[in-house]
Amino acid sequence: MRRSAIPFAFFSLFMMPVGSAGAGEAEVAAAQAVIEQQMQAFRSDQDGVAYGFASPTLRRIYPTPEAFMAMVRNAYPMVHRPRNFAFGAAEDGGSEIKQTVMILGPDGKDYEALYTLQQQPDGSWLISSVNLRAANSLST
Repeated sequence: MRRSAIPFAFFSLFMMPVGSAGAGEAEVAAAQAVIEQQMQAFRSDQDGVAYGFASPTLRRIYPTPEAFMAMVRNAYPMVHRPRNFAFGAAEDGGSEIKQTVMILGPDGKDYEALYTLQQQPDGSWLISSVNLRAANSLST
């Protein structure tokens, strides 16, 4: 019973409004929308849609939706099938936004993902990288 309360407390903490370190609200909202839409595409098994949120750099490394999804399923199962997620702090680097996302993985463990999104010539944002680490436990 105690274990089930930890993820709730963890995500309640990160659902609170978080100040963005220099990031414009509209840019952060757009970047978060991209992350949410890709997560929804993962949940709905819409591989082509999920691949569409990958930056040109990632598409050069993974030239097909199948190759991209194989990498995501194998290396990022917590991103592919999260139980829950919440946005943390964001940093605006001009044409790049770094967005922290707290994830409750399918294994019941907490993860912190640092998404990097690059602004495209048309003004849209695409995901260029995701760096993961296990989040520190909030229990004492």
